[in-house]
Amino acid sequence: MQMKARAMTGCEQSGEGAGPSTLIKRAPAEMVRTEEAGSGVLKRHRDARHLRHATMIRSACVSFFIVFFLSLASVLFYQTQILESKKPYMREGLSKEARALHQACQALAQGTSEAFPEQPLAVLSEGLRCEDYVALNHYVTKPLSPEEVEFRLAYIFTLHKDFDMFERLFRAVYQPQNVYCVHVDEKSSDEFKEAIQKLVNCFPSAFLSSKTEPVVYGGISRLLADVHCMRDLVDHKWDYVINLCGQDFPLMTNLEIIRHLKTFQGKNLTPGVLPPQHAVPRTKFVHKEHLEKEKSYVIRTTSLKSPPPHNITIYFGSAYYALTHDFVRFVLEDQRAIDLLEWSKDTYSPDEHYWVTLNRMPGESAARFIYL
Repeated sequence: MQMKARAMTGCEQSGEGAGPSTLIKRAPAEMVRTEEAGSGVLKRHRDARHLRHATMIRSACVSFFIVFFLSLASVLFYQTQILESKKPYMREGLSKEARALHQACQALAQGTSEAFPEQPLAVLSEGLRCEDYVALNHYVTKPLSPEEVEFRLAYIFTLHKDFDMFERLFRAVYQPQNVYCVHVDEKSSDEFKEAIQKLVNCFPSAFLSSKTEPVVYGGISRLLADVHCMRDLVDHKWDYVINLCGQDFPLMTNLEIIRHLKTFQGKNLTPGVLPPQHAVPRTKFVHKEHLEKEKSYVIRTTSLKSPPPHNITIYFGSAYYALTHDFVRFVLEDQRAIDLLEWSKDTYSPDEHYWVTLNRMPGESAARFIYL
């Protein structure tokens, strides 16, 4: 019995000769382990498959974006090349001003010295009608705003040379509602005078001064040139008159100029000061204009001048101004202004004291013109 028991125990330990009950009890555990092992293998297989799929998708996305960006870059490069190749043809359809601006911008970007190549205006020749000249050179032919119609300007030009330069100046400031008086130096060439005459004939609001002077720098003739034009302008409709020489050029549009002038509220722009020491001899001694064919100038004599008329205090300032219509009428009609003009005829550069002195004269007739 003991041997049998040991044999049974040994069988139980070794698993050999085990009875049915023993096998039945152990079978579920073995199956669980087997299933667990199988499911682990399946899970690892699924994970590996998912990883391969994710890697393939990621690779496909990267490849797509690389191809997309390369294609986009190729298209942009191609379009740029097309535009570059078409630029000369595109520029052919632009106006002269647009081409000049394009060239100037390119030159400035490249840092070259010739930033603004010359673009000549259409020539007013015998065969070119005024209408064609105005159209070809893009003159303004209608007022650009109601404000510019209401506030009008007059211009005085004193010229002696450089028609092309004046032509550009005139084109820059021309507005049909404004009025323009041109004084041409008597000493100028016939060719220059003829060219100016042809130009102003194309514009109803422009004309030559009815009286001219052989202008001498620093002499009374320079001042008289302005006075002659003022007499021609005074009966026209305008708010301010501006005097320019042939070498000036505006930095503002017509609208910007009138808005700036409006800030002075009907006062004059002719700044000045009491005579500095170096300017005292200009009105202390008698001066005379000297005219020669090749050269003209002003000579200072040793003769002393009489005091200014009406005990007027002399001021010095700029020969260039912006004056109101009322002030111009005052200059032409007031006896003090007339007497001061006569007294100034033998001074040096009277245009640098005449306007500013009249603008600061005491009394009701002139005080309203002063801008402080």
